[in-house]
Amino acid sequence: MAQLPEDKPVSPTRRAIAAGLALLPVVAFAQKTAAKPVVQVWKTPTCGCCEDWLSHLKNNGFDVAVHNVEDTSDVRQKAGMPERFASCLTGLVQGYALEGHVPTREIRRLLREKPNAVGLAVPAMPIGAPGMDGPAYNGRHMPYDVLLIRRGGQPSVYQSYS
Repeated sequence: MAQLPEDKPVSPTRRAIAAGLALLPVVAFAQKTAAKPVVQVWKTPTCGCCEDWLSHLKNNGFDVAVHNVEDTSDVRQKAGMPERFASCLTGLVQGYALEGHVPTREIRRLLREKPNAVGLAVPAMPIGAPGMDGPAYNGRHMPYDVLLIRRGGQPSVYQSYS
Protein backbone atom coordinates (compact mmCIF):
# COMPACT_ATOMS: atom_id res chain seq x y z
CA MET A 1 0.00 0.00 0.00
CA ALA A 2 1.31 3.52 -0.84
CA GLN A 3 2.43 5.58 2.13
CA LEU A 4 2.10 9.29 2.80
CA PRO A 5 5.14 11.12 4.19
CA GLU A 6 3.65 10.74 7.68
CA ASP A 7 3.56 6.94 7.14
CA LYS A 8 -0.24 6.93 6.93
CA PRO A 9 -1.66 4.43 4.41
CA VAL A 10 -3.63 5.83 1.45
CA SER A 11 -7.18 4.55 1.52
CA PRO A 12 -8.50 2.64 -1.50
CA THR A 13 -11.21 5.30 -1.89
CA ARG A 14 -8.65 8.11 -2.15
CA ARG A 15 -6.60 6.06 -4.59
CA ALA A 16 -9.69 5.48 -6.78
CA ILE A 17 -10.60 9.18 -6.70
CA ALA A 18 -7.04 10.18 -7.63
CA ALA A 19 -7.00 7.69 -10.51
CA GLY A 20 -10.36 8.95 -11.75
CA LEU A 21 -9.22 12.57 -11.63
CA ALA A 22 -6.04 11.68 -13.48
CA LEU A 23 -8.11 10.13 -16.28
CA LEU A 24 -10.49 13.09 -16.74
CA PRO A 25 -8.40 14.82 -19.43
CA VAL A 26 -8.13 11.55 -21.37
CA VAL A 27 -11.90 11.00 -21.25
CA ALA A 28 -12.63 14.60 -22.24
CA PHE A 29 -10.25 14.34 -25.20
CA ALA A 30 -11.79 11.04 -26.32
CA GLN A 31 -15.29 12.52 -26.24
CA LYS A 32 -14.22 15.52 -28.32
CA THR A 33 -12.48 13.35 -30.90
CA ALA A 34 -15.10 10.59 -31.02
CA ALA A 35 -16.08 9.59 -34.52
CA LYS A 36 -19.09 11.32 -35.99
CA PRO A 37 -22.07 9.11 -36.72
CA VAL A 38 -21.93 7.89 -40.32
CA VAL A 39 -25.14 7.96 -42.34
CA GLN A 40 -25.17 5.67 -45.38
CA VAL A 41 -27.48 7.28 -47.96
CA TRP A 42 -28.99 5.73 -51.08
CA LYS A 43 -30.43 8.21 -53.58
CA THR A 44 -30.82 8.69 -57.30
CA PRO A 45 -27.95 10.53 -59.03
CA THR A 46 -30.13 13.45 -60.16
CA CYS A 47 -31.88 14.25 -56.87
CA GLY A 48 -31.16 17.90 -56.02
CA CYS A 49 -33.08 18.02 -52.75
CA CYS A 50 -31.15 14.92 -51.63
CA GLU A 51 -27.91 16.87 -52.05
CA ASP A 52 -29.34 19.64 -49.87
CA TRP A 53 -30.28 17.10 -47.18
CA LEU A 54 -26.76 15.64 -47.33
CA SER A 55 -25.41 19.15 -46.69
CA HIS A 56 -27.78 19.42 -43.70
CA LEU A 57 -26.32 16.19 -42.29
CA LYS A 58 -22.70 17.27 -42.82
CA ASN A 59 -23.30 20.76 -41.42
CA ASN A 60 -24.79 19.22 -38.28
CA GLY A 61 -22.03 16.81 -37.32
CA PHE A 62 -22.67 13.67 -39.36
CA ASP A 63 -20.36 11.94 -41.80
CA VAL A 64 -22.08 10.76 -44.95
CA ALA A 65 -21.41 7.91 -47.39
CA VAL A 66 -23.47 8.31 -50.56
CA HIS A 67 -24.61 5.51 -52.86
CA ASN A 68 -26.16 6.69 -56.12
CA VAL A 69 -28.65 4.10 -57.38
CA GLU A 70 -31.48 4.12 -59.89
CA ASP A 71 -34.00 2.76 -57.37
CA THR A 72 -33.94 2.94 -53.57
CA SER A 73 -36.73 0.42 -52.98
CA ASP A 74 -34.36 -2.57 -52.50
CA VAL A 75 -32.46 -0.79 -49.72
CA ARG A 76 -35.70 0.40 -48.13
CA GLN A 77 -37.09 -3.15 -48.17
CA LYS A 78 -33.90 -4.67 -46.70
CA ALA A 79 -33.94 -2.03 -43.95
CA GLY A 80 -37.52 -2.98 -43.05
CA MET A 81 -39.01 0.41 -43.95
CA PRO A 82 -42.54 -0.07 -45.33
CA GLU A 83 -43.00 1.17 -48.88
CA ARG A 84 -45.89 3.44 -47.86
CA PHE A 85 -43.33 5.76 -46.21
CA ALA A 86 -41.11 5.88 -49.32
CA SER A 87 -39.36 9.08 -50.23
CA CYS A 88 -36.56 10.15 -52.57
CA LEU A 89 -33.79 8.79 -50.34
CA THR A 90 -33.12 6.08 -47.80
CA GLY A 91 -30.46 6.26 -45.12
CA LEU A 92 -29.04 3.91 -42.52
CA VAL A 93 -27.36 5.00 -39.30
CA GLN A 94 -26.33 2.73 -36.43
CA GLY A 95 -28.91 0.09 -37.38
CA TYR A 96 -31.81 2.51 -37.97
CA ALA A 97 -33.43 3.39 -41.30
CA LEU A 98 -34.06 7.00 -42.28
CA GLU A 99 -36.61 7.66 -44.99
CA GLY A 100 -36.89 11.12 -46.47
CA HIS A 101 -35.75 14.48 -45.16
CA VAL A 102 -35.40 13.68 -41.45
CA PRO A 103 -33.97 16.57 -39.39
CA THR A 104 -30.65 15.89 -37.64
CA ARG A 105 -32.20 16.89 -34.33
CA GLU A 106 -34.50 13.85 -34.51
CA ILE A 107 -31.71 11.57 -35.76
CA ARG A 108 -29.63 12.48 -32.71
CA ARG A 109 -32.62 11.89 -30.45
CA LEU A 110 -33.19 8.47 -32.08
CA LEU A 111 -29.54 7.51 -31.51
CA ARG A 112 -29.69 8.72 -27.90
CA GLU A 113 -33.01 7.04 -27.01
CA LYS A 114 -32.41 3.82 -28.99
CA PRO A 115 -36.07 2.79 -29.35
CA ASN A 116 -37.02 -0.67 -30.60
CA ALA A 117 -37.92 0.58 -34.07
CA VAL A 118 -37.08 0.37 -37.76
CA GLY A 119 -36.27 4.08 -37.86
CA LEU A 120 -37.65 7.49 -38.79
CA ALA A 121 -39.56 8.71 -41.82
CA VAL A 122 -40.64 12.05 -43.24
CA PRO A 123 -42.94 11.00 -46.08
CA ALA A 124 -44.15 13.19 -48.94
CA MET A 125 -41.13 15.55 -49.09
CA PRO A 126 -42.75 18.48 -47.24
CA ILE A 127 -41.55 21.98 -48.07
CA GLY A 128 -39.59 23.32 -45.13
CA ALA A 129 -38.03 20.00 -44.10
CA PRO A 130 -34.21 19.93 -44.29
CA GLY A 131 -33.23 19.77 -47.95
CA MET A 132 -36.63 21.12 -48.95
CA ASP A 133 -35.95 24.54 -47.45
CA GLY A 134 -33.49 26.24 -49.79
CA PRO A 135 -33.83 29.49 -51.75
CA ALA A 136 -36.01 27.80 -54.39
CA TYR A 137 -38.77 27.49 -51.78
CA ASN A 138 -38.87 31.24 -50.96
CA GLY A 139 -39.04 30.65 -47.20
CA ARG A 140 -42.25 28.58 -47.44
CA HIS A 141 -42.89 25.90 -44.84
CA MET A 142 -45.52 23.20 -44.52
CA PRO A 143 -46.31 21.54 -41.21
CA TYR A 144 -45.00 17.98 -41.16
CA ASP A 145 -44.44 15.06 -38.83
CA VAL A 146 -41.36 12.95 -38.28
CA LEU A 147 -42.68 9.43 -37.81
CA LEU A 148 -41.14 6.71 -35.70
CA ILE A 149 -41.68 3.45 -37.56
CA ARG A 150 -41.95 0.51 -35.18
CA ARG A 151 -41.01 -3.03 -36.08
CA GLY A 152 -44.01 -4.36 -37.95
CA GLY A 153 -44.53 -1.00 -39.68
CA GLN A 154 -46.70 0.85 -37.16
CA PRO A 155 -46.01 4.61 -37.26
CA SER A 156 -46.29 7.08 -34.41
CA VAL A 157 -45.55 10.79 -34.42
CA TYR A 158 -42.03 11.27 -33.07
CA GLN A 159 -41.94 15.04 -33.56
CA SER A 160 -44.18 17.60 -35.27
CA TYR A 161 -42.86 20.66 -37.09
CA SER A 162 -44.98 23.65 -38.03
